[in-house]
Amino acid sequence: MKDRVAMVSGGAGGIGTEIVRSLHAQGYKVASTCTVMECARVQQWKKERELEHVEVVMVEVDVRNYESCLKGVEEVESRLGPIDVLVNNAGITKDGVMKKMSPEQWQSVIDVNLTGTWNMTKAVLDGMLERQYGRIINISSVNGQKGQFGQVNYAAAKAGMHGITMSLAQEVARKGITVNTVSPGYIGTDMVMAIDEEIRNKIIATIPVGRLGKPEEIARLVTFLAAEESGFMTGADFSINGGMYTH
Repeated sequence: MKDRVAMVSGGAGGIGTEIVRSLHAQGYKVASTCTVMECARVQQWKKERELEHVEVVMVEVDVRNYESCLKGVEEVESRLGPIDVLVNNAGITKDGVMKKMSPEQWQSVIDVNLTGTWNMTKAVLDGMLERQYGRIINISSVNGQKGQFGQVNYAAAKAGMHGITMSLAQEVARKGITVNTVSPGYIGTDMVMAIDEEIRNKIIATIPVGRLGKPEEIARLVTFLAAEESGFMTGADFSINGGMYTH
């Protein structure tokens, strides 16, 4: 994948870090986004990647804002070259049952997870269409497939991401661009490992393979879909959840 450029939104998270590592290992030039609030913390993350000999260009982007996404894409392309692969990984949760959920809880999750996907994709799409090549990979969730108590906002946003995938895939299929969704189940990131052990064990009990997923397993699938050889797979939702939800 020499000279191919990949951009990962939210690349400093648990899953994002492994996606960045995996793409870099396959020869991609990699960029990641961070928010204004994250960027100071992410500098340490970037130093840690440098110690691993993983070079990452960090750009400050608010995925909720289209102009910010466009500016971030322009910065990456000026430094690395045209973006060939986009991984929409940035996401947040603000959980609560709908009866108690505030409009802010609803809108903030929709703005980051769903509108952020549209903004980032729109910002790279014209270039991909012009070059007649691209790989767009949307990181959704098992809860976007099956729903989840206390997550009407998150489930709606993640389900909507696959709606973007299915529709856009049809629009750009003849232009050498694929669009796919990856829907992880419960993955052993710092966020999940911070859950009370008793509750975490109850979650694991619902997973047929008997364990949490590994971030590296998600990254391996993403890297597979990003490859030039994966051009016949588009509009699909790839479940990677240990069998906890099949459909």
